[in-house]
Formats: sequence, C-alpha cells, structure tokens
Amino acid sequence: MTLVLPPSAGGGRSCVRALRRARLAAFAVIGGCSLAAAEGAAGTPSSLAAAPDLDPFVITATRTPVRPGESGSVVDHLSADELARRQVSGFAGALGLLGLPVSASGQPGASTAIFLRGANSNQTLFLVDGLRFNDPNTDYAVFLGGACVSACDSLEVAHGPQSTLYGGEAVGGVVSLRSQRGEGPVRQRVAVEAGSFGTWQTAWAAQGAPGPWAFNVALQAGRTDNDRVNNAFRSGNLTARLDRVVSSRVAVGATLRGFEGRYGSPGTRFTNDPDNAERESNWLATAFTHLRWGDAGTSHLVLGGQSRRFESENPSPGRPTQLTVVTNRRAVLDWQNTYAGLADHRVTFGTTAEANHTVNTGFGAIDRSQSLLAFFVQDEFQPHASVHLTAGARLDDFDTFGRHATGRATAAWAAVPNLLKLRASWGTAFRSPSFLDLYGVSAFYVGNRALRPERARGGDVGADLSLAGSAVTLGVTVFDNRFVDLIVSDFSRTPSSVANVGRAVTRGIELTGRWRGPAGLDSRLAYTYLEAGSRSTGQRLLRRPRHSATADLLRDFGARLSLGAGLRLVADRRDVHARTFATVDGEDFSVVRLHAQWRIAPGWRMRGRIENALDERYEEIHGFPQLPWGAFLGVERDW
Repeated sequence: MTLVLPPSAGGGRSCVRALRRARLAAFAVIGGCSLAAAEGAAGTPSSLAAAPDLDPFVITATRTPVRPGESGSVVDHLSADELARRQVSGFAGALGLLGLPVSASGQPGASTAIFLRGANSNQTLFLVDGLRFNDPNTDYAVFLGGACVSACDSLEVAHGPQSTLYGGEAVGGVVSLRSQRGEGPVRQRVAVEAGSFGTWQTAWAAQGAPGPWAFNVALQAGRTDNDRVNNAFRSGNLTARLDRVVSSRVAVGATLRGFEGRYGSPGTRFTNDPDNAERESNWLATAFTHLRWGDAGTSHLVLGGQSRRFESENPSPGRPTQLTVVTNRRAVLDWQNTYAGLADHRVTFGTTAEANHTVNTGFGAIDRSQSLLAFFVQDEFQPHASVHLTAGARLDDFDTFGRHATGRATAAWAAVPNLLKLRASWGTAFRSPSFLDLYGVSAFYVGNRALRPERARGGDVGADLSLAGSAVTLGVTVFDNRFVDLIVSDFSRTPSSVANVGRAVTRGIELTGRWRGPAGLDSRLAYTYLEAGSRSTGQRLLRRPRHSATADLLRDFGARLSLGAGLRLVADRRDVHARTFATVDGEDFSVVRLHAQWRIAPGWRMRGRIENALDERYEEIHGFPQLPWGAFLGVERDW
C-alpha cells in the first residue's frame, strides 16, 4: 500500500494508476457520501452507561505521546466513540463541537473554511494519518465540507503556531486526523439512516487484532438533496489501517484513506445557478515502520502520497462549458527519531522530504512542481516532577523560494498537582507563496517571483483546573498572534501582481469546560472571544466572529436510553455582501440540535436526531443559506 508520487507528471505513472484502481474499486462499494459515520469504534461499541473513551495521551503538540496534564500547548481531543455518542460525524461538525469558527459556503457538501485563532482560512495545517494534507496549492475546503470522521479516527487540534514541528501553513494551528490501530477481538458494525431533504446513508466498520495482525476499516456512503435546486450532495469515504508486529522491536503498517464527492453548486441565493457542479477525488496512502533501538530510542519512518483531483463545471447557454481542473500529487518521506537516554530529557529529531506537482487549468494555467527538504529537532525537558518544558527549531528549504527557519517553546507547571496547571507557549510560523502567487500569468496579472513567505509569531498563557477527581475540568487561555509579510494584491502596476505588504494581529481569550457528573451526565462548553484586525488598513478581518460558543449536553438513562442537546452560537462579525461585494455586518445566529439513542435489543440500537431544531434561518457566509430544521432516524447493529 505504499504510494510514492513523482514531483512531475511524467514519472511514476504505475503508482498513480494503482491508486486510481483502488479508488474506483472502493467507490463502487460505497457509492456516495455518508453524512453520519459508523458510530463508535467497532471493536469497542458504545455503552450507554459508560463514560466517554478518552485517550490519555495527545501527540500533535510534540510529535510524541504526552499526557494532557504535562503539555504546555492547548490541544483539543475527540475520539470516534465520543463523536458517535453525540451523533456528530462530519469533519466540519466535529471541529464545530470544539467551538472552532467553521464557515461553510452552503449546505452539507459545500466548501468550508476554518479560522483558527483568527488566522486566515489557508493558514491552518491539516495532517491526515501523519502527512501534510494541504499547502498553498492543495485546498482542504471541499474535504472539510463533505468528509466524515470515521469509526477508525481520532481527532486532535493543536492551537497556535506549529511550523517548528510541521512546516508551512501551521500558522493558526494544526488539525490532525489519524486512523487508529485495531484492538481486541474482531468486531463489526453496520448502520443505516434516512431523513429530511431526501437523505439516506449507510456505514460499515470492522476492526480487531487477531494475533500479530491488527486492522481497522470503515466505509460510509450516502446522499442528500439539501433544499435548493441543483444542490444534491453525494459522496463516499473509505478509511483503512493494517498493522503487523514483526518482533518486540519492529512493527510495520499501512493506511489508505479516500474521499469521493459530487456537489451541485447553485452559488449564492442571488444567482441560483441550475447546473454548476463540483467534483472532488482525494486519496492518501502511507506505509510506515516503527523501530525500537535499544531501551531509550525509537525511529518512525513514513512513506506516503496524496492524489487529488478537483473539477468545477460551469455550463453556459450558447457557449462551451467552462471546466476548471485542479490536480495535486504529493510524495512524502518523514523520518522521526526519539531518544530518551539523557536524564530528564527526551529529544526528537528528524527530516521531512516532499515533492509535489500541481496542474490548475483555471486562472494562471499553472503546471508546476516543488520540492522541500526540512530538518527539525525538539527537546522535552523535565527539570522537576511538576515542570515540563519543550524547545525546538526547524529549517525548511524550498526549491521555489528558499529557506525559512522557525522555533517554538512551551512550559507547563503543575502548581497544585492534580488540581491546577499553569502553561505558556510561544512560536513562529510561516505560509509559503502559492504557484499562482509566484508564477501566474494572464493579460491582467503576473506573479511575483521575489515573494517571501507570510510570517507569524504568537504566544499564549493559560491555566487548567481539575476538580472533583477530574470530573470537572476548566481551562482559560489568553493568546496573541502577529502576522507580517502577508501576500496581498498590488494594483499599483500594470498588469497587477502581489506583494508582501500585509500586516495583521489577532488576540483573544479561549474558555473551555467539561463536566462528567453523576447518573451518566456529560457536558462540554467552549467559548472564544476574538479581536482580529488588519494593521495595514485598520479594518476588522472578515468572517472572524468576535464571539463564538458551543455547548453540548449528554445524559445516559441506564443501559437503554440516552438523550443529548447541542448549541452553537456566533455573534458580531464582518462579511462581504454576496451581490454588491460591500463589507457588511454578518448576521448573528444560534443553532440547536437534539439527539437520542435507544437500545432496542442486545446489539441493536435506534438513533434519532433533529438538526437546527429551532428552525433558525441563517448564513455562515453571506448569500449561502443553511438548511432549515430536519429530522433523521437510523438503526445500528454490532456483533
């Protein structure tokens, strides 16, 4: 299952053909997109009376397993089981559950953006199974708007600049989606659901660890018509992982993940286009080896590749259909080593090599390749049992615009063990110029090959409080980020171009809360206050709400019934009018969802949910209406 894609279109065609065959075979099985994943990990079916299955470690903040109480970074974590209990399966919905500002340009399946800590939508890095999933030329928006978080997945979000560990685009933070290793006896699960807007969906998952082998696989398929003309969305998801323990020191494995989708794209409510369509095919595969050398050292080697194709079809009466095609190919080698043989230190170091090729038949007619070689090192230092420090540095070398160095440091102090932790972090990050920025050419535009990367530096301080034996956890974080050399349009020349002249600042407060009370009560709260403005123009940055909050409550009533409710609130933001393009005040909105689960027999469950229960009429992006209220009912079987 190793996939290594060439930096140019000419070589490695056999690998690409093999990936396409696997993609077509998988899509033939799963059909279209499921809007709900196979709920919970199939090997560990959710018990209505059980507490959420929380992973005791997080990985994204340091590239190594760290207990949350020892991390100096803000890291959110959601397991597949926890998402299933709340009947949240879409990738965007999962991020929304964490209170992150997610904005969709339409109904389910539409392109979606995230503004993490006020960073621009292209300044958050997505990691999928350990590989960089997006760059300035490879968009994540369609995947985020339509893909599912499967029964195999664990989701982590690391806040703040993270380029020291992961390179470009990790300005606002990193969103990491990882397939989990199968465990225990072989288990399977199947689910079907139907509901409003012509929605139907199916899901199947299986996992287990028979002997030295372990596997975890999930398939999802479905369709919804949404409630606008030419707005149907259908897609399919495949997530698979295979592991093999070779010896006490060596383990190998592979992952395969695919998303196929078609979205009828009517545009804004002012245009209501009857036949525009968008298609996305995004596949990623890895092969990895984990080696333990001695008692204190480990190495982790990943070979992987990504193949993406996006098509936008725009028919026009009396004229040829306008077809824009974007293809991205990426090959990656990531080699990470960790040594814990020094007293109170754990050192992580390694290298990342990447080659990518992009073809874009739209504006600029791009056909370009880029290679990257990066080196990173990090030291985790524990000078005292209650103090955990990290410091790291990284050098990225691009063949298109040169080198860029970043650094990061964090501190965590258990001021009162098991009660109060104080923490702080500081780091730098960057976003590289796109091929369009560097090389685009048309009658009205020419790229700027002298561009520098967009740069950012930011830090935060905060505290985490645990009460009642960790049944209640509270967190508060104050953050501040500064952006320079932002790439903006330059109309002072003819033809126009782009230049490094933009500056911006984002600062705010994040509040989080979790209460796991008696009688199966489980609640989550998240709130962000954000000030985001351009230092170049003095204007507020668009689509960054000053206030965003989520609340989610789940109550288990014995072994047969559970009930839950969720609230999302967004207020005080600026947007662009979809028809006049004037800057306007975006509308405030609050959306309520309700869900229930009933265990009707051993191994059988019935699930129901109502989305937008108060029938709020709202737009996350001006001109693109969201769905009114809808009801959905499903049945699930595991064995």
